[in-house]
Amino acid sequence: MSTPVAVKGDDGATVAGVPRSRIVVASMVGTSIEFYDFYIYATAAVSVFPHLFFPSGNDTTALLASLATFGIAFVARPVGSVLFGHFGDRIGRKATLVGSLLTMGIATFLIGLLPTYHQAGLIAPALLALMRFCQGLGLGGEWSGAALLATETAAPGKRAWAAMWPQLGAPIGFILANGLFLIITLVLGHDNGDPDLSGAFLEWGWRIPFLLSAIMVILGLYVRLKLEETPVFAKAVADGKKVETPLAEVFRSSSRQLIIGTFVMLATYTLFYLMTTWVLSFGTGRTPAEGGHGVGFAYSDFLVLQLVAVLFFAGAVPVAGWLADRYGRRITLLVVTGAIMVFGLCFSVLLSADGMSSGRMLVFLIVGMLLMGLTFGPQSAILPELFPTNVRYTGSGIAYNVSSILGAAVAPFIATWLATTHGVGWVGIYLLVAAALTFVALLVVKETRDKELDEV
Repeated sequence: MSTPVAVKGDDGATVAGVPRSRIVVASMVGTSIEFYDFYIYATAAVSVFPHLFFPSGNDTTALLASLATFGIAFVARPVGSVLFGHFGDRIGRKATLVGSLLTMGIATFLIGLLPTYHQAGLIAPALLALMRFCQGLGLGGEWSGAALLATETAAPGKRAWAAMWPQLGAPIGFILANGLFLIITLVLGHDNGDPDLSGAFLEWGWRIPFLLSAIMVILGLYVRLKLEETPVFAKAVADGKKVETPLAEVFRSSSRQLIIGTFVMLATYTLFYLMTTWVLSFGTGRTPAEGGHGVGFAYSDFLVLQLVAVLFFAGAVPVAGWLADRYGRRITLLVVTGAIMVFGLCFSVLLSADGMSSGRMLVFLIVGMLLMGLTFGPQSAILPELFPTNVRYTGSGIAYNVSSILGAAVAPFIATWLATTHGVGWVGIYLLVAAALTFVALLVVKETRDKELDEV
């Protein structure tokens, strides 16, 4: 077995001369910004874009068209993982992380400047789709780079704990994005159930979260430019172990790990985008008595419920990191995935329109977000650990982002169709099937807790 290569100070507070606190902030702040950018689009895909970019006269058709552009980013994410993975495994983690952050940030900022359908016709949704594709490219390279930054500099025996910090970017980004949308809608008096197309929110207020992303990107760049390359990658370079074509090499040497990693992540993705994007449209949609298929919460009220629930997501992530170091990644994820399958069976009860209350919806959201934190926390440890150093950026990125197509890109669309045509209970069955596939993948995978990351 090879020995760890991280260069630490006497007190373990530094890695290759860089304070661990700076590494933690750099891995977390970047993913927070990336997920903030991603979530403001997800929120706008339900509350803004159907009215401004896809007007059709039919609310469900406009919503489905908007959710389809939401899914474009997930098609782009594997492309981003290949593109940024190539440079991450050839040039280094630091420079590639800066590139992914800029790609995502610039695309998000430009969405805030786009003309609407009424101003530019079909060019408006076309430009929106293009910017969404660029968002996907950026996030496709961001996650794996941040995960590698954390895992390849972790202290011995604490790799899952170190890797959970970039995972916290997901709930932090969600809180920032939805919290800002909530404030704007309250200040401008927007009602998503009865939107005023000439009101301030749909005229200009929705653009504010997109434009403010520029400030966050500048902060992220400042932190990341002060990093050094990870010792694990530096050792691979010094030993002459870099490969010319990481994509070809990862398929040649690690194709089995690619398949397993993709399905290990499947339940996580499906759960998360049901609990964020789809449930927002379902929760704020018209009730059956009003000719719809939702439960009729006011938009601002539902955002408050989501923001409360996401705190449980954030709290569960470090718990999952500790459990994964203490008991192993595989057993931790097997137990949580089994719980997700049970949760899927509860949809028809918890989301029934009969007697729906804020309390019952909050219970549903809390349970779902708690399970999300527990399943998401260990992913940034187990996926990088499946691959050798010289293809780790590419391999972990492809597995993570191909899973995003299977588990996230289509989840809001399929769930909306299922709830509309077969009832909300079938959305839970859909989640159960995705979790069952993940459970099988976890049965196949070997425990990676004690694997050394400087293997090539």
